Amino acid sequence: MTRDTGLEAQLSEDFGHSDNLSGKPMFGGWCFLMNGNMLAAAREGRAMFRVGKAAETAALALPGTEPMKQGGRAKPGFVWLSGPALSDDAIRGKLAGMAREYLSTLPPKDA
Repeated sequence: MTRDTGLEAQLSEDFGHSDNLSGKPMFGGWCFLMNGNMLAAAREGRAMFRVGKAAETAALALPGTEPMKQGGRAKPGFVWLSGPALSDDAIRGKLAGMAREYLSTLPPKDA
């Protein structure tokens, strides 16, 4: 997969601008970080959100979402958003809010 700069810009807008947000290229896409912790990622045609285990069921109830799997195993607390729902500002915004809320409970990572 390749980077999708348009999606990266959309997600950047969804998360808003804050000193505790940053980003860097990772996993063939762009990774958004909050206080050094992975918040979300953008890749061509889909976005990953780290919503936490407690919010995963609610996140998966949204259109266009599916559980994240790595090496065939589920990664609890992470969801993918793809398809037409990826262009829906309300859905992306809801997932971005869930991710920011979850990350606000984690301690900052040392740089």
